[in-house]
Amino acid sequence: MMINIKSDSRKVKPGDTFVALRGISSDGHDYIEKAIENGASKIIAERGNYSVPTEIVPDTRLHLEKLLADQYGHILEQMNLIGITGTNGKTTSSFLIYQALNLNGSKTAYIGTIGFYIDKKIKDLANTTPDIAEIYDMIVTAHEQGCQNVVFEVSSQGLLHRRVAGIKFDYAVFTNLTEDHLDVHGTMENYALAKQELFKSLKSNGVALINIDDQYKDYFLLENNRNITYGFNESDYQIIDYHSNDGMTTFKYKYKGDILELKTTLIGQYNIYNMIVAVALLTEMGIDYEKLTKVVPKLKAPSGRLDNIRYKINNIIIDYAHTPDAILNVINTVKEVTKGNIYTVFGCTGDRDRAKRPVMLDIVTKNCKYAIITNDDPHTEDPNQIVADMTKGITRDNYEVILDRKAAIIKGIDLLNENDTLLILGKGHEEYMIVGKEKIPFNDRKVVMEYLESKNEQKNA
Repeated sequence: MMINIKSDSRKVKPGDTFVALRGISSDGHDYIEKAIENGASKIIAERGNYSVPTEIVPDTRLHLEKLLADQYGHILEQMNLIGITGTNGKTTSSFLIYQALNLNGSKTAYIGTIGFYIDKKIKDLANTTPDIAEIYDMIVTAHEQGCQNVVFEVSSQGLLHRRVAGIKFDYAVFTNLTEDHLDVHGTMENYALAKQELFKSLKSNGVALINIDDQYKDYFLLENNRNITYGFNESDYQIIDYHSNDGMTTFKYKYKGDILELKTTLIGQYNIYNMIVAVALLTEMGIDYEKLTKVVPKLKAPSGRLDNIRYKINNIIIDYAHTPDAILNVINTVKEVTKGNIYTVFGCTGDRDRAKRPVMLDIVTKNCKYAIITNDDPHTEDPNQIVADMTKGITRDNYEVILDRKAAIIKGIDLLNENDTLLILGKGHEEYMIVGKEKIPFNDRKVVMEYLESKNEQKNA
């Protein structure tokens, strides 16, 4: 039973009710006629008179929240809803939990940056946290297909714009908070307070899982919640040690006085954080250590997260990292496994926080042999202005600018010699580049594979 309430006119089907929501840059009232053309049998709006039955309400968003909760709240009550928020680690932590629960026999759906998954990918999503009607639609679909759990990424903008308002969570997870989205939130405090809303939305018996090492942790350790902590500092799930060897990472953690050990194919400290989130959550859900020892080694990172392609005796790694903290984490991780030089191809997104741009270039030029600055979703901003912001105040000269991302990737590959690593950062799994208002097909991995295949063909010619 797909829900018949839609807030996106493009998704309206005959018989659906269309709710006209006022958004950030658009107003649903402007699309009512399109919804009717697509078959909407009822309109809920704040103004106007239309050719199908219409209900005028003071606030369509509040009305929609109540409508969805009344109609489908009983379904949500039957499921474990797991919300994960933080600047970095949301996607990987969520996807690890999604895999782990399914491997353990508890059918689970995933909603987030890389799409909507039940067993396999169902569809891509326009936003990490879609609008509330679409979220209900996916949860109801998951329930109909036998899912007991839904794990989803909850972004600060999703919380700010009430995309999960009224939904009560069984588990809420905080990964970390680093500088990002300040163009929207203004200050780090506002950013933290936006994310805090998730932890005010727990069910009465819900569990909050918080990174004790993060400087903003106190925003999430709310007095009325059952708080469980994790991290390297003293906590309920305390990471003791980790080391990588032969493609596997062994990590130890302390839980209820016992030192436990698990193995994973993921590498790097930040992935140990992601993994301990999954371990802690599964343990809190009643999955014992013996089962974890079988499940954890099978877990894989999601698409576009440390996606490694071997080229001769070099590594080409594609990753979604697009914040200063995430970029530094990726570089530090590959340092552990790189004997030669590290080269990086990356850029900064247009129409977004400008303050972090020179910080990102500073991190890359300080920690890598060479950097190639390129386009990364310039949106409506002049790419040359983005580059000017990135290079402002930078005194090092170990970089160049190649705005054509394909050409930049090819140049990066050609720099590789022996035991080197090329990092291609910022877009990860994404299948398009946003230039102006247009989405142009583009995928970093596809560019790499096509170039390597052409080099191989030339060699064999």
